[in-house]
Amino acid sequence: MGGELAAAYPLAREAFEQADEILGFSLSRLMWDGPEAELNDTINTQPALMVHSVAALRVLQAQFPDLKAAFVAGHSMGELSALVAAGALPYPHALRLVRTRGELMKRAGEISPGGMAAIMGLDIPTLEAICAQATLGQATLGQATLGQATSGDEIVQVANDNCPGQVVISGSRAALERAVAGAQAAGARRAVILAVSIAAHSPLMAHAQAEFSQAVNEAPLVDPVIPIIANITARAMHTTAEVRADLQGQLRSRVRWTESVQYMVSQGVSTFIEIGSGSVLGGLIKRIDRDTTCLTLGTPQDFEKLVSLI
Repeated sequence: MGGELAAAYPLAREAFEQADEILGFSLSRLMWDGPEAELNDTINTQPALMVHSVAALRVLQAQFPDLKAAFVAGHSMGELSALVAAGALPYPHALRLVRTRGELMKRAGEISPGGMAAIMGLDIPTLEAICAQATLGQATLGQATLGQATSGDEIVQVANDNCPGQVVISGSRAALERAVAGAQAAGARRAVILAVSIAAHSPLMAHAQAEFSQAVNEAPLVDPVIPIIANITARAMHTTAEVRADLQGQLRSRVRWTESVQYMVSQGVSTFIEIGSGSVLGGLIKRIDRDTTCLTLGTPQDFEKLVSLI
């Protein structure tokens, strides 16, 4: 994960070395050598994704100084990497914040265990109705009052609107299972519970909220140089106050990725560059709008291809 990039470009290697110093342990070694199980722990995965993104960003900025983005955007944790790209938060502070985010989310998952499920082939209104029915199911069974069902442990909601026909829902295990069954009954092509114990982007993240909000308040955010597309509203953010509010609300709110891409396209964007690990977002973007061009920058080979295109 980022090893080839670090070997090929000193600027990229500096980003990894800086991360090791900031975090106080060798994240780079974990990213390059494993063990995979430890890297997949959210407290390490989230910083690792940021480090790889920032390393690639630095190479991009050095090789193509005249290449200017109209917007930056990140999916969930990626929004914090986007803050660095937009000049809204220095890399060291952003890395500490994302590490804190991972630690708090993991702890919230231990206090209020839940899960997430991927649903294919159903639209958002249908899934919203299914989640509402699954959330109210506990009250129907007489195990809790309606008030507890809508604000307490047995709730499920849309967490990630990734692209048309691909949505992730999140919540308590019981409500999640009811929602998956409901999705299957409604004709979903696929409805599968994911191998995670954290109910990200749901009210079950409440145990992380206060400390994360404080961490965001203490972060030295400034107005972004490049507009950032907010996960919560799918609109451009131009001020520190907007960025701070979006970050603080993000843990428990839906990631509106489909709407975010559609907004950027409506503003004239036709080319997207995915910076960091993999090409998942590029695949989603193409499913949202087939007329877009999506490039990936995470390896030396990716940069070689970009050179040939520009």
